[in-house]
Amino acid sequence: MAKPDFYETLGVGKTADEKELKSAYRKLAMKWHPDKNQGDSEAEKKFKELNEAYETLKDPQKRAAYDRFGHAAFEQGGPGGPGAGFSGAAGGFSDIFEDIFGEMMGGRRRGGGQPQGRERGEDLRYNMEISLEEAYTGKVAQIRVPSSITCDLCSGSGAKPGTKPSTCGTCHGSGRVRATQGFFSIERTCPTCQGKGQTIADPCTKCHGQGRVTEERSLQVNIPEGIEDGTRIRLQGEGEAGLRGGPSGDLYIFMSVRPHSFYKRDGADLYCMVTIPMVTAALGGKFEISTLDGTKSRVTVPEGTPTGKQFRLKGKGMPVLRSYQSGDLYVQIAVETPQKLTKRQRELLDEFQKISSKENNPESTGFFAKMKDFFDTLSD
Repeated sequence: MAKPDFYETLGVGKTADEKELKSAYRKLAMKWHPDKNQGDSEAEKKFKELNEAYETLKDPQKRAAYDRFGHAAFEQGGPGGPGAGFSGAAGGFSDIFEDIFGEMMGGRRRGGGQPQGRERGEDLRYNMEISLEEAYTGKVAQIRVPSSITCDLCSGSGAKPGTKPSTCGTCHGSGRVRATQGFFSIERTCPTCQGKGQTIADPCTKCHGQGRVTEERSLQVNIPEGIEDGTRIRLQGEGEAGLRGGPSGDLYIFMSVRPHSFYKRDGADLYCMVTIPMVTAALGGKFEISTLDGTKSRVTVPEGTPTGKQFRLKGKGMPVLRSYQSGDLYVQIAVETPQKLTKRQRELLDEFQKISSKENNPESTGFFAKMKDFFDTLSD
């Protein structure tokens, strides 16, 4: 039974605009809605026909196709009848749109532009953690990476030794075929060779036609001096082998530097805190500190050094990546208060406190003077 004309179903002419279509549809939809005609199969059928007609005519592209080809525009195989499509392409509109938009939104086209079905291999990621000392000096590291490599039995062709892949008879080696579906003529992946452009009658027994096998490889990684946490090292061509002799992907080494127990890093500069006795801070003195290059540096503490005082050791920080410069090392002082005093020590400190003047403790004297002024103001 022939389907009714969509324009007649909605009761509008072929020149009806979008506003007329919507108005006609709403009016008839309210009349034939199943909720208002419960148990009426004829009303239900009429309502479905209204929906189909409106969904088609409100879309400019679908309407253009319908005006040109009628209902044949949306039937299997399109308006051309048998043979209008292509071999293996019996899917409807949803298949074709999925193929189009899948590629537009970043899906990989089979073949990837490589000739004769060759595909570039995937990139690989390897996470490596090193110490701050290793980041300072740099190192040569050996890593083992499981990945796909080119099959040595078939040399990456995927075909059994003594044979070779043959050109696909459907797409003639292009990996793409043209499909006509109603109003549209669309190019899509060849369903016979899956976009490879070739077919393999006798696959290689080792790689089963893939042209590559999985194997663990040992690689050498050169880590430069001064490398920072989060740096990425690229090893070109050390990723997955390509399919059927295609180029290999790349291997990316993502570096992370373990936190150090003593030093803190900020770019190329290093920071540390050194605790010294109260007497050394008061009278002055010297101490040595070990740096990351394995040497010792001497720090001179002047008398009266307070907690928080910072000393700069120029050029003792981290090397600057790919340069001959280095950052600085900043040493911050923390003054330790004596504990578990003997009787004699306490007597000496008591005596020192009695003979101390405001000049001996300027910061605390100034602080308490300000606090006194503050509370005097509140009491006024």
